[in-house]
Amino acid sequence: MQTVRLGKSGLIVPKNGFGALPIQRITLAETVHLLHKALDNGMYYFDTARFYTDSEEKLGTAFADRRDKVIISTKTGATRVEDFWSQLETSLRLLRTDYIDLYQFHNLAFCPKPGDGTGLYEAMLEARRQGKVRHIGLTNHRLAVAHEAIDSGLYETLQFPFSYLASDDELALAEKCHQHDMGFIAMKGLAGGLINHAATAYAYLAQFDYVEPIWGIQRESELDEFISFQDNPPVLTDEMRARIERDRQELCGDFCRGCGYCQPCPAGIEIESCNRMYLFLRRAPYNVYLTDEFYEKMQQTTQCIGCGQCRSRCPYNLDTPNLLKRNYADFMEHWSRKEQLNP
Repeated sequence: MQTVRLGKSGLIVPKNGFGALPIQRITLAETVHLLHKALDNGMYYFDTARFYTDSEEKLGTAFADRRDKVIISTKTGATRVEDFWSQLETSLRLLRTDYIDLYQFHNLAFCPKPGDGTGLYEAMLEARRQGKVRHIGLTNHRLAVAHEAIDSGLYETLQFPFSYLASDDELALAEKCHQHDMGFIAMKGLAGGLINHAATAYAYLAQFDYVEPIWGIQRESELDEFISFQDNPPVLTDEMRARIERDRQELCGDFCRGCGYCQPCPAGIEIESCNRMYLFLRRAPYNVYLTDEFYEKMQQTTQCIGCGQCRSRCPYNLDTPNLLKRNYADFMEHWSRKEQLNP
């Protein structure tokens, strides 16, 4: 089995990390079966977050009596110290554990540091001193925040979007983590569902022996495929390279990473959320996003004034105004179905 050392944390994890965001969409019984099968077949690293509705609770149920067999990372989106402690205690309770192997700041708009006035990093250190947290990491979608985290030397791991749709900037970011002995955890190895050939995605990321992919899994057929890669890891073939080139040409313009560089929008549109609605609706329970709050956000996209500022700021050269129109249409199609089911 291929393994990855997560930098200076010293954590050794299988190349197959289990991303537990999608298990929100399946039942508890289905989840427990899936998680037990994953662990029994050598997948012992599981990544979740406080924001992933019942994901932590499902992991806690599955591994309450097998805690010493798994490595668990979870995340806090807290921006205030009191919320940090509240979310940490909630995560510990739901995960049915007294410690978290890797605790990560979840996609904050800044990099928490000692003395920055928020007290967040100091709280993280105190949580580690108390033994509730063993290792400290940060997840993000913003290149600037990611680079700041690496340069700070304060974090043991960085989790960032990384797939064969990665730009040169993202490739350089992963290499920089490696040079600084910082674990690099690749989220969205399937580009949020845009990549539909798992063997090619796995083979591409396998080239980077310091990159730890976490694969979002919710179906047993998906799990079986990734398990099969452990003893017989796919190797890039000419056919796979051709597929990667085709996908790069067809898909790179469609994948919003949610980095937020497009903001602020003069029309008040929450671009980074609205332009990922297509993915949200396919990766999490519909009821999380088919709400009045998100309906209002998506309606706001119709107020786009066509100024082009978001397009000019996007580090991935996305056609953000066109993406807004497409995501709006997709959201409204799902909304109409909801209305038909719940008149």
